Amino acid sequence: MNIISKLVKSTMTALIAIMMAAPTFAQHHEAGGQALNQHTETHEFKHWRAGIMMYHTYIGTQTTAGKGMLIVPSLGLDLEYWFNDTWGIGSHNDLELISFEVERGRENFLRRETPLLFTLDALWKPWKGLVLLAGPGIEVEPHENLFVFRAGLEYEIEIGSHWDIAPTVFYDNRVDAYDTFSVGIGLGKRF
Repeated sequence: MNIISKLVKSTMTALIAIMMAAPTFAQHHEAGGQALNQHTETHEFKHWRAGIMMYHTYIGTQTTAGKGMLIVPSLGLDLEYWFNDTWGIGSHNDLELISFEVERGRENFLRRETPLLFTLDALWKPWKGLVLLAGPGIEVEPHENLFVFRAGLEYEIEIGSHWDIAPTVFYDNRVDAYDTFSVGIGLGKRF
């Protein structure tokens, strides 16, 4: 296990532990020395959102037998800051869990050993839980680092106490190399 995958694994473990240990706060109101039996819901805006994701990344391949598709399992760790209900910025980080080789031009192959992808995306929420995202990034790998541009969308489905489930699809263009398409689902928490 290389140092990058160890770092990602320990970061994800720490984030999960923090999210699970985060206290939930209830409000208690008293009137005339007696507790009211009403629940008051506050709508305090939560600026931060963290999420863990699981993806299938689809990579087009070309062999002597013809065109094919390589499906790579991936894990993601997202950290987002929302300025308001509509606009935000996010760091979306993915680890492709296997090593593979892709064609880069005719008879030129590019070997990728569990690449780690970092992107910094602009986030726009035009309607309910729909989030459109786009931004630049870099794919870090022992043989060669690649510049990436990501575009995608996700839909945050609120499940209570600022937790959400988010189906996600995105397209990554690795400049002068290869492109991927990913489909996944994540678990997020606003704080």
